[in-house]
Amino acid sequence: MSEKVNIGVIGAGWWATLAHIPSLYANPHVGSVAVVRPDAEGMDKVVSNFPGAKPHFDPAEMLEKEHLHGVVVASPHTLHAQHARLSLAKGLHTLIEKPMATTAADARDLLALARNNGAEIVLPYGWNFRPVVETAHRLVAEGWIGEVHHVVAQMASALADLFGGEPMVETRDHLFRPPVSTWADPARSGGYGWGQLTHGLGALFRIVDLDPVRVFARTGLSPAGVDFYDAAVIEFANGATMALSGSATVPKSRGYQIDIRIFGSEGMLLFDIERPRVEVVRHDGMSHVAELDAKAGDYELVAPITLLVDLCRGAAAINPADGVVGMRSSVLLDAMYRSARSGRMEDVQ
Repeated sequence: MSEKVNIGVIGAGWWATLAHIPSLYANPHVGSVAVVRPDAEGMDKVVSNFPGAKPHFDPAEMLEKEHLHGVVVASPHTLHAQHARLSLAKGLHTLIEKPMATTAADARDLLALARNNGAEIVLPYGWNFRPVVETAHRLVAEGWIGEVHHVVAQMASALADLFGGEPMVETRDHLFRPPVSTWADPARSGGYGWGQLTHGLGALFRIVDLDPVRVFARTGLSPAGVDFYDAAVIEFANGATMALSGSATVPKSRGYQIDIRIFGSEGMLLFDIERPRVEVVRHDGMSHVAELDAKAGDYELVAPITLLVDLCRGAAAINPADGVVGMRSSVLLDAMYRSARSGRMEDVQ
């Protein structure tokens, strides 16, 4: 097992400098960190705030020159697939910021590339690393609710400013702020689905093993012209159905919402990150209420980076947000946006 590993970060912007790079610097198993940004001014900020970071302006150059064990891809949404291909082609374990890709074809290609090259994909779906999701995953895997027949899932966030094309108020003191070009540009996969609902789908696809096959959707647009609101009906390969909802306009005084109800042949599972709650009620009268502390549903920032580092070290580790979870989220969203544009039920590609 390697004692120290070297990690490259492609896209040293808002979230990478707020969460990923600090987590790498705090990890005792990380030897060096290389970073990529396209602009000299931004790079100066990064290296002055993270002494020792090795600067590069081109991701291919970084991968060629640095001896890396793993890579973090935190570039704009529409560049995730392009940049992840570079590292996965070299067989490097890769953490890809959500969404994993913004087309179904790219998502499936990345998963195949990782498998063919012996690399692991990690999605930093923070809630997947918390007890609330892992408990729900275990109960469904153990058969408590039987075969899944129907799902009701909703996610909501207090991000009307971000998806409305305004500066996100919480980031006023951050090193970088989330750019409108990534989050609120309809031509660059901005909007609530790609930017946030993917988190709820990431949790769902950790909890249930289902393949989406058809989607019908409607969206409500923000002042910037991207989706504030998402409403969709989904069919899965096993015949199960889902009603899916997303909203960006929770008041700033409240936190994130992910609420999932899963109805199966043996009973139902109730899941909520706000309480937090995981409860099973069965047709035979049995029930199971998970004992969760008040912070069990808090968003996890560090664990995805820890997992990436452990994988690079060769340590045994469970990946609760792998390439299959990321792929399923991306292919569903791809079909959701196509349906919202066409007005028809769309097949998942």
